[in-house]
Amino acid sequence: MAKKSKRGSGPRPGSNRAERVAARKERQLAAMAPPPRPFAGLAAECDLIALRAFVASATATPVLIEPGPAEPTLTSAVPGDSPAPAAARAEGERNEVVLATILPGAVRAIVRDAANGPEGVVAVQTDPDPDDAAGEIAAALRWAAHAAPGDEYESGDTDVALTDVLVADADLDIVVHDDFAWWFPPGSDVPPEIADMLGRANDSIMPTARLTPKSGTGAPWWVDAGERAHLRWVRPESEDDLMTALARLHAAGRLTLGEGSRFAGSFRTHGLLVPVFDLDNELHHEEWYPGLDQFDEWLAEALAVTADLTSDERRSRDGIRGRQVTLR
Repeated sequence: MAKKSKRGSGPRPGSNRAERVAARKERQLAAMAPPPRPFAGLAAECDLIALRAFVASATATPVLIEPGPAEPTLTSAVPGDSPAPAAARAEGERNEVVLATILPGAVRAIVRDAANGPEGVVAVQTDPDPDDAAGEIAAALRWAAHAAPGDEYESGDTDVALTDVLVADADLDIVVHDDFAWWFPPGSDVPPEIADMLGRANDSIMPTARLTPKSGTGAPWWVDAGERAHLRWVRPESEDDLMTALARLHAAGRLTLGEGSRFAGSFRTHGLLVPVFDLDNELHHEEWYPGLDQFDEWLAEALAVTADLTSDERRSRDGIRGRQVTLR
């Protein structure tokens, strides 16, 4: 008897090779993708997000974990000698390191001569924008701590975690600037080829202030945008929890910072949700503290509620979500 042909009987469950290959590639890509919250685990998470996403001109002093030996990633040449490792600092020494919003040309990091010795400056806003922001910042911080003035940073080992470089429970000591004069050490001349760019950059800056609520939760940033001022509050809670709490406040008429304010919506960035309020810019930013602290208190109460949303609260949540956007 002839064997029965299996042709046309169809593939056995799970035997489709193309599907298996596609599933494997999807798992590999997921494993390689940067974490949805790149700065999670750091007390400075909310401020790092603000500095990357929307603050124009600011510098901050990070608290670094004591580093290991300097990595001679780049080289510098001494006249008459062959190239030598650029790690010019004596063993146990390191440069002062500063985090900044952006550097000339949107480069990632520089080392410059300062009054107290070499100073590394690492930008959190760069072009091109790295896929792994935390890893790139971590690598740049390690490089900036040891490189010699004049060296140029291009890229480093982004496998290093930012929590291996920064002290996790340390906040950032942030200085907000009204221009970009800090790009150059005091007393130095501005190169002619950068003067025009510096002028345009200075003209783009809007009055900005970092507010501090009594609870110390998150990072509220005020900016005067002209006709209106805005408050963007980077919050540390999970998106679902925060969205639910905002819906409860909206339904209760408490989604406000007081007279002269209006809830404008929210946006996602770096894994966190940022509520945004439009504000009357006739008021100085410090005059918003009473409303800020009252809203923060109401929000804490709403976050503690575990009951299901009411129908009014669900409608509020749907309306808030409808005005939500996502930033990188």
